[in-house]
Amino acid sequence: MQPLTAKELEYIADSMSNEDLLIKQCTAAALSCTNLQIQQVLMHQSQVHMQQYQTLLNCLQQHQGIAPTQPSS
Repeated sequence: MQPLTAKELEYIADSMSNEDLLIKQCTAAALSCTNLQIQQVLMHQSQVHMQQYQTLLNCLQQHQGIAPTQPSS
C-alpha cells in the first residue's frame, strides 16, 4: 500500500465533511417530519451516510501507519 497523496487526503477530508453534513441534515429532517414513512427513509439515509463516513475514516486509519512524517519537497 502506498501513502495517500495530498490531493487524495483533501478529497477524503472533503468527502467526510460532506457526509457529516448529510448525516445532520437527514437526522434533523427525520426528527421534524410527521410522515412516518418519510421519517424512516430519512433515518435510513442518515445511517447510510454514517457508514460511508466510517468507511472514509477507516481508509485514513489504514494509511496512517505509512503516511509521511515530513512534507515532501
